[in-house]
Amino acid sequence: MNRLSARSFLLALIAVASLASIVLFVPWTFLGSKMAPLPASISGQVDNSPALGLDGMIVYIDEQGQPPVTLTAGWHNKELRQPASGDAFFKIASISKLYLAVVAVKLAAQHQLELDNTLVDYLPDMAADIPGAEDITVRMLLQHRSGIPDYIDADGFDWFSPPTSPADLLSLVKSRPLAFTPGTRYSYSNSNYVIVAAIIDRVSGKSYRELIEEKILRPLKLENTFFSSKEVNMARLMSGYIKGLDVDVKPVWFTGASSEMVSTAADTGKFIRALNNGSLLTSQEQRIYGSVYEFGHTGLLPGYSSIARYHQDIDTVVVQFVNNSGDDTWALSEANYDRVVAIIRNRRKEN
Repeated sequence: MNRLSARSFLLALIAVASLASIVLFVPWTFLGSKMAPLPASISGQVDNSPALGLDGMIVYIDEQGQPPVTLTAGWHNKELRQPASGDAFFKIASISKLYLAVVAVKLAAQHQLELDNTLVDYLPDMAADIPGAEDITVRMLLQHRSGIPDYIDADGFDWFSPPTSPADLLSLVKSRPLAFTPGTRYSYSNSNYVIVAAIIDRVSGKSYRELIEEKILRPLKLENTFFSSKEVNMARLMSGYIKGLDVDVKPVWFTGASSEMVSTAADTGKFIRALNNGSLLTSQEQRIYGSVYEFGHTGLLPGYSSIARYHQDIDTVVVQFVNNSGDDTWALSEANYDRVVAIIRNRRKEN
């Protein structure tokens, strides 16, 4: 596959993944994974993932009142025949947005950032290149209601050689018309969070990375969470595979606050637990946060699919990493995740 066709393939698979809930064609493997009887144990479900065509999987489970457990299946690196490891680093992609949203909310609670101020108020130079910027508030950016196009949809975006700075990312949407009038609709756009990061830099006098470190990583002792795959031991970073391409995409690195972070399943799970149980946010901050963003998230980059959620009814955090993308792997990943949660629910009912 040449570079152009590979890029087209990647753009198509990302689009399909983002519309996973609108299934027009259900592959037999996916159908079987949904309809098969639930195994008695979570390990039985996880151990079956390679049979579904998923190269490697890490599942972290934190049930309240029980020690967290991490299960693995498949390969950390299939070329080297290295089995999946529970403490591997993983590109968590859009789960990164949760960390930035927390920082924005903390600044808002301290009145350093006004959520209903506009892009013109905070970044007038940037605003000059964004139509309708005078009507786009920080709240709209956080909620994906700004109408600013997503840079990954721009003609100049290359998944195999992505831009290496936030400014380069935003140059891809510079002067492009808005998708809709700000505040009137929802449309997920990575551009929003790159802009929020720039606003945080401006109002705080620090970089958003410094603030994530100061307000989240150090207080929670998240020592295995980083801002780039360039910061970690690459041997410990799980390999990533795209269906249909015979290549490990681990060396490709991404920048920008929307999707750049690298973490372990355990560190991600600790963050999700703290985000939901009040140990990270004050009651005031929780109210603000609940009005602007989610308490869990999914992530998708070429070769990397992730889900991190808190399930209130069973007081359980489940984080799942799968080192695949393309074809039906996102649907299979979601199905596997849902079945893991269902097994936990069934077990809790029996007890």
